[in-house]
Amino acid sequence: MAEKAKFSIGQLIHHKLFNYRGVIINIDPSFMLSEEWYQTMAKSHPPKNKPWYHVLVDKAVHQTYVAEKNLESDTTEEQINHPNLGLYFDQFIDGCYHLKQKSN
Repeated sequence: MAEKAKFSIGQLIHHKLFNYRGVIINIDPSFMLSEEWYQTMAKSHPPKNKPWYHVLVDKAVHQTYVAEKNLESDTTEEQINHPNLGLYFDQFIDGCYHLKQKSN
């Protein structure tokens, strides 16, 4: 059984190993990519049965897939710079991004 996610969509995070900031755009309750990806990319072998996060990386054009174990809250409350922010969020209030409202 997957654990409850510690972080939420729109929350600013800091990657503890690679020292970058970002914002969470999606959450998987457990690892959802291939075993090949895990063996190649997840060098620290974080647990697969805990939440994993899709993150837009500050001052970059890519996104990452990160285990909860490697993240901590970013307390700067400073906005991030990423070209795809507007695809997901429309407001930044009190250090948190707010999802765009979907129209029918």
